[in-house]
Amino acid sequence: MLHLPRRLLSFALVAALVLVALLTLMPEGSGWAWGSPTVELRWYITGLGSAPTLIQLVGNLLLLAPLSALAVLRWAPLRRFVPLAAGGLSTGTVIELLQRLLPIGRVVSPVDAVLNAGGAVMVGLLTARATRSLAD
Repeated sequence: MLHLPRRLLSFALVAALVLVALLTLMPEGSGWAWGSPTVELRWYITGLGSAPTLIQLVGNLLLLAPLSALAVLRWAPLRRFVPLAAGGLSTGTVIELLQRLLPIGRVVSPVDAVLNAGGAVMVGLLTARATRSLAD
C-alpha cells in the first residue's frame, strides 16, 4: 500500500478544494444562467471535432480528478464505486448549486455535475487500483 503521511494528504486535499473553488466560483459577471441538459448534450455530441468543445469536456472530466485521487488515498472507503460515485456526484452538485446561489455570472449545468462525477469516479478507481497494485 502507498503510505503518504495523513497530514500531507489532508493539506493536499485542502489545496485541491481551493483550486476547484477558484476554477468554478470566480465571478464572470452577475446573476446566473441555466444550461439546458439537452442543448448541452447536443453541443458536446456535435462539437467533438472542435477545440472549445473538447477543452470544456476534458476540463469537466478532470475538474475533480486531483481531489478524487487524494481522497481515495486518504480514506480507504472511497476505494469502492458507490461511495466514490456518491462523493463525486455530491461535489459536482454542490458546485452547480453554489454557482446558482452566488451572483457570479456562471452557467448552472447538471451535465457539468455528471461529467465532474464521472471523471472523479474514473480517476478514483484508477488510483484505488494503483494503490492495490503497489501493495502486491
